[in-house]
Amino acid sequence: MTSALSTLRLGVNIDHIATLRQVRRARYPDLLAAVALVEEAGADIITLHLREDRRHIQDADVYALKPFLRTAMNLEMAATMAMHAIALDVLPRAVCLVPESREELTTEGGLDVITHEARLREFCADLAAAGIEVSLFIEPDAAHLEAAARIGAPVVELHTGAYANDAVGAARDQHLAGIAEAARVGQSLGLVINAGHGLDYENVAPIAALPEMHELNIGHAIIARAVFVGIAQAVREMHGAMEAGRAACR
Repeated sequence: MTSALSTLRLGVNIDHIATLRQVRRARYPDLLAAVALVEEAGADIITLHLREDRRHIQDADVYALKPFLRTAMNLEMAATMAMHAIALDVLPRAVCLVPESREELTTEGGLDVITHEARLREFCADLAAAGIEVSLFIEPDAAHLEAAARIGAPVVELHTGAYANDAVGAARDQHLAGIAEAARVGQSLGLVINAGHGLDYENVAPIAALPEMHELNIGHAIIARAVFVGIAQAVREMHGAMEAGRAACR
């Protein structure tokens, strides 16, 4: 690749800072204080998932963070009318629509864009009309990419869970090849390509090396690393791991 390759953005997902707080229904750790450190360390955007069961991020967190952020908010949410109303009230920079099940430990699998295409088209149009950038969290699959393009969502976030969860070897290589092909297909359809889920310090470089990638959203690995080195250093280390991968495609 040439030097014109775009800079890869890091979205830091702060959900699990709130998870630690909610375990005891305490006032700490202070989410705003943590976000200030994350932004200072170089996060490009702050990602948070307001789940329907409110297991970590709370409504009050979303409203408190919006005017506090020096970067911008990427609000992950299910495509429900209740979340639709919150998004239109808060007006985050971006919304990422994700599937959601109350039984899951975290978001598992991509949004079924094909089955819900008509409803999602209307849902996305409302958010876009309010000036919100809409992203769809989908599997790295050509049919879902084509549906996302038909809907008019300008951004997709490719689900990297299968890649991240496989041990190093042929299976992971196959998943990586699938993500790479999906990124190429998505870009050819005019979509901005983001990725996330399960990415950590050891597996992020090959994803970062894909030239179509615009932004990676990473949370659990950074918060886990922060236990040992502090959150600012954890963010800086993830930036370094991403940059090392990015350098491979220059």
